[in-house]
Amino acid sequence: MPKVLDNNVLRDMTAEEIARADANREQDNIILAQMKADKDAYDALKASAKAKLIAGEALTEDEANTIVL
Repeated sequence: MPKVLDNNVLRDMTAEEIARADANREQDNIILAQMKADKDAYDALKASAKAKLIAGEALTEDEANTIVL
C-alpha cells in the first residue's frame, strides 16, 4: 500500500487518498497530452509559414501570427 507523510508520521494512504491521487495523475496526463498536441500544431504551423516565406508564397493569417513578435 502506498505511504504518505502526515505530520512527520509515515502512514498508509487510505483508499480515498489513493483514488484521489490516481484521478489527479490521470487529469495531469490529459493536460500534458493536450499541451504537447498544441505545441506540435503550433510548430507545424510555424514550419509551414517558414516554408511559404522561403518560397515567396502568401501566408494565412494564422501563419503570419506565428512570426509576428
